[in-house]
Amino acid sequence: MSDRWEGPTRRALLGSATAVAAGAVTGGPAAAVSGQVPALWREFTRTPFTHPQIPYIGRAGQRAGAAYFPRRPVVADVRAYGATADGSADSAPAINRAVAAAGRAGGGTVLIPPGTYRLDGLIHVGHSNVVLRGAGSARTKLYATRSLSELIGAYGSRYGGDKSSWSWAGGLLWFCPADRFTSLTNAIRAKAWPFEGWTGNRRDEWETLTTVEPARRGSWTVTVADPGRLRPGRLVLLRLADDTGHTLLEHMAGGGPGPEAYRWDDKTKLTSYVPYEWPVRIARVRGRKVTLERPLPLDTRPEWDPRLTTHVQALTGSGVEGLTLEAVETPQAPHLLDRGHNGVTFQCAYDCWADDIVVRHMDNGFGLVSASACTLRGTRVAGRGTHHPYFCREGSHDNLVEDFVIEERTAPAPAGTQLHGINVEGLSSYNVWSRGDMRMGTFDTHRGMPFANVRTDITVTNNGRHGGDAVAGPLFGARFTHWNIRVTNARAGLTRIDGLAPYSATVGINEVTEFDQIDVPDFSGDLHSRLELYGTSGTVRPRNLYEAQREIPDVPSRTFSAR
Repeated sequence: MSDRWEGPTRRALLGSATAVAAGAVTGGPAAAVSGQVPALWREFTRTPFTHPQIPYIGRAGQRAGAAYFPRRPVVADVRAYGATADGSADSAPAINRAVAAAGRAGGGTVLIPPGTYRLDGLIHVGHSNVVLRGAGSARTKLYATRSLSELIGAYGSRYGGDKSSWSWAGGLLWFCPADRFTSLTNAIRAKAWPFEGWTGNRRDEWETLTTVEPARRGSWTVTVADPGRLRPGRLVLLRLADDTGHTLLEHMAGGGPGPEAYRWDDKTKLTSYVPYEWPVRIARVRGRKVTLERPLPLDTRPEWDPRLTTHVQALTGSGVEGLTLEAVETPQAPHLLDRGHNGVTFQCAYDCWADDIVVRHMDNGFGLVSASACTLRGTRVAGRGTHHPYFCREGSHDNLVEDFVIEERTAPAPAGTQLHGINVEGLSSYNVWSRGDMRMGTFDTHRGMPFANVRTDITVTNNGRHGGDAVAGPLFGARFTHWNIRVTNARAGLTRIDGLAPYSATVGINEVTEFDQIDVPDFSGDLHSRLELYGTSGTVRPRNLYEAQREIPDVPSRTFSAR
């Protein structure tokens, strides 16, 4: 089935902090309401798509941040395929049969009624428009008894060493296109450690649709050489290659003397992440003018060979709602040796979602791996302690994680383990973490130079540590923003970033000090990073940067049908 989408979906924010900010900027009546509006917000509203420090993330998330998820008709009940709700038998085969039937039907909702369903295998959703729906996270439980190492095999790192890639990949509930899932798992079993993204295990499964003429970051429309294979609603990749001088990487870092002086050539893990691949839907085609669903994340300069390309078949329009996924409780593994008791992962997925989902006793909680335009809403990580409660990597873009909770661990951390937090790495960009309650962990910017990401309206007990290999390059690229952050233990690390991140902003954070893991900036000279309303807590207006950006008018409404 098709979802008809007409322009942006807007939340009604009458009387909200956003309205306060708007009044303060314009001098209207709302200006009298308590709250402090930083100069950065006034600047941003004048140039929202090209601001040097704050990224435009107003269209992050499923269907450009829609307030509601699609309601698919019910096509299957897992009990009709042999699932048992009393935990007495393995229900994974039955649930997978129900999911496959929904896929063959062209999509629909698969019901998992109240109860506990034992899983001795993983659940794979490989077809678009398939939704798994439980009766609520307090009523439907999937109880997983085995790890990904047991189910698929050991997964080594393509960068060498004895690390387990299950420390940052895969899920016991795994959303990934069917063909891509098969190629990935076959490669793992063959110990031919793959790239995990949109262009296949060797990054060679793509073809050019058209080249793109030069345009500036923030443009909604580009000019192409040949629009013949483009149509409204089509999902394409914008592909940008680097040149020998690494000017694309310099651009991602904001440009200028610091990035120009940085040594890029020996950052072999970082350079393996380029070309940069950004999935986006086409909104309109008028001659050679092509309007995109979101504005350009970067310039399209000739030296980077900009083009629109194909990709592996995507998973779109699928989701999971209203359940708890719990693993058999085992001690947390030593750092980077996870066995793969992992929760919910979206891979090569676009416009997908999770809503009201709890994961418990997991090695890694929720994963976004080469996933874009997905929403995780009302999610919670609980239980014995988790390596990555949330991971966002391998070129994941434009995702939204909102109303999330990381609970305190229920068992002491074994020696040699590691806790990260809300992770982002691997040139991932324009992702948002909003309205979070982090009772442990940190803002895990994990090298690999992610850029233009936002963390806003979050309370954090900052007791985790970030990771990342030195060969993965800088911690931060340009336009990272931390907005309205409440640090309960006053630890600065990775929350106050004006001394670390180039062309970035820290706005509305309480007083913090450096202790435990202390970082130094990757780039020399002036970072052009801003700090405003330091020493405050909850007084910045707008309170939530993402919600405020949702209210900024963008390009004219456009209509297309998207599968």
